Amino acid sequence: MSSLAAQERRHLTTLARQLGPDAPTLCEGWTVRDLVAHLVVREGSPVALGIAVPAVRAAAERERVRRSHEEFTGLVDRLRDGPPVLSVFRVPGADRALSTTEFLVHHEDLRRAQPGWEPRALPVQVQDALWRSLRVAGRLAVVRASVGVVAERPDSGERITLKGGAGSVVLRGAPAEVLLFVHGRRDHAQVELLGDESALASLRATRLGV
Repeated sequence: MSSLAAQERRHLTTLARQLGPDAPTLCEGWTVRDLVAHLVVREGSPVALGIAVPAVRAAAERERVRRSHEEFTGLVDRLRDGPPVLSVFRVPGADRALSTTEFLVHHEDLRRAQPGWEPRALPVQVQDALWRSLRVAGRLAVVRASVGVVAERPDSGERITLKGGAGSVVLRGAPAEVLLFVHGRRDHAQVELLGDESALASLRATRLGV
């Protein structure tokens, strides 16, 4: 059985083909072509490994722009086929660990930027896998929050403390929706926010995401 990261990769590339290169995404200023180019660079360019460093980030962006001028179908095929042979994402387990959230979020960036989108009815085992991903990816995504942040599953009531602190805000929603929220897609995520007004205001003013 293929990993969730591999499944989301297939879904994303299939939808990218259907939408075409110039369709919008939830990534501000980016078309489908731009987003696909970003993912290709992420997996295949050494500069992408240091993307948190401002100077390296600029180099990665230049590489993304260069890639975005390639023929679109070939670019999508490159992404669909998986990481290049020498990519760190080829290390056993790396794609599952590093790409599950990336491809889930970016697949939804394509889906939810289109008129009339509806949330997917994801199987329980998929939501369970995303809930596990939240324990790491979610904590990284809310690191800039100045209040506590807690994720809560409405189906089970289970909670994960993403960040400790006074005046916590509870994010109640399906794991996929909470992942989208903490990665900056708050306007397109179906999440209920619970907490006192000052904590809610603080979280709303925080830039979320890695």
